[in-house]
Amino acid sequence: MRTSWLLILICLVAVVGLVLSSLSLVNHYKKSPTEYCDLGENFNCDIVNRSPWSELAHVPVAAIGMAGYVFLFVMSWVAARRPQAAVVMLIAALGGLAFALYLTYIEAYKLEAWCILCLGSLVSISLITILSAARVVTTRKSGAAA
Repeated sequence: MRTSWLLILICLVAVVGLVLSSLSLVNHYKKSPTEYCDLGENFNCDIVNRSPWSELAHVPVAAIGMAGYVFLFVMSWVAARRPQAAVVMLIAALGGLAFALYLTYIEAYKLEAWCILCLGSLVSISLITILSAARVVTTRKSGAAA
């Protein structure tokens, strides 16, 4: 029972991450200032979302995040039917977390500005990684008991 709740939580957090990444993508292309995300000199999504680091090979980082969250959402449904998919989901979450930590480094040390949407996404991928690891552990325990 606990395992199914883990997958439901992963789905919900992936939706939150998808919404945050979608808002970041809108801000990336928007020409006017984003008022709700401008909390001063050090907390400004526009600085982050329109910086040279906001794209990777001409693809907005926010779009990469959206694709990642969709993949994790789908994998959580696959993992409900195929327990071995939990490992793939965990590997993808770890990759997403590593990328998010790299982007957080850019915010802190290159831009010296923070994006609340990006920080929310960092929290989302961190939670998904923890929940995915828990899913792998509980799947292996239940498999060993069978």
